[in-house]
Parts: sequence; structure tokens; C-alpha cells
Amino acid sequence: MNNCFHFLLQASWIRRRDYHLLTVGMGTYSNDDRFMVSHNRPAQSWELHIKFVKPSDEGLYECQISTHPPSSIFVHLRVVEAKAEILGEPDKHVRSGSTFELVCVLRDSTEPPVYVFWYHNDRMINYDNIRGVQVSSDAEKSILTIQEAQKSDSGNYTCTPSNARPTSISVHILNGK
Repeated sequence: MNNCFHFLLQASWIRRRDYHLLTVGMGTYSNDDRFMVSHNRPAQSWELHIKFVKPSDEGLYECQISTHPPSSIFVHLRVVEAKAEILGEPDKHVRSGSTFELVCVLRDSTEPPVYVFWYHNDRMINYDNIRGVQVSSDAEKSILTIQEAQKSDSGNYTCTPSNARPTSISVHILNGK
């Protein structure tokens, strides 16, 4: 009589920075509930998932397979923080009565924002159509247009995408020619 033993391979994920054991098989061994593992049995792949990735998560991770001797694959996670940038100088000077535009571009974004809100000082102005404010956005940029600029339009303007660090610019409305 022949005995046939079928051993399923298991994987462990280790964060190399501090040699913290994150997962073994389907079990998670971290107090940080952002870490979890999934297993695709037909492909024999073990994927480490990190929810709400932070810059401090960047670094080297090891996937160790339970073969004899153990086999490892190393993965370097690079965390890129998306940020907004308003094109031009940090201060913009505009003549009273003229039209001006602020162009906010997204840098290092992995997906388009769900929304981009524009603030004048601390007030959201996306929908101030009566005041001559127009906002047009696409996957890569948002353009704020203000027509017939008045002295009250001076101040801080902030571009706030849903998925990126916001940015600001100071606008100065000047009287005269």
C-alpha cells in the first residue's frame, strides 16, 4: 500500500525593515489591521494587501514559501504621495476687471480624482457662478477661471483634489493699468 501525502505550500510575508512577521498562510500576525493576505490556489500565489498605505510602509518585503529549503521573493514597495500643484509663481498679480485662470495639475496620482474643490481663503467657490467663477476639470488638471476680478478676489486660493495633497497660491488684485 502506497501512501501519498499532498502538502500545500504556504507563504509568509515579512517586513524586512524590522523583521516583523505579517502573515503565515491565511493568518495575519500583525496588530495593524491594514495588512491582510489573499491566496489564489490555482496559481499558487500569495498576495499581501495593505489598506490605506502610508509613506512609512515603504520598504522591502519578503514572501517566504514553505519549501525545503525555504524559498523567498523580495518586493520593494515604493510609496508615492499624490500632490496638487498650481502652475506659476506662488504669488499671482492680476489687474482689477480682468479675467484670470489658475491651473492645478495632479502629480504622482495613480487615478483621477473624484472631485477637485477650489477654496478662496476658507470658502469653497466651485459653484459661485453668479460671481463669475468657472471650474473645469479632467483626469490630470483643474482650471479655475474668475471673470472681472475685483479687489475682494484677492487672497489665498487652494486646490483640493479628493486623492492628493492640496496646494495654495496667493492672488493679488491690483487697481489701475
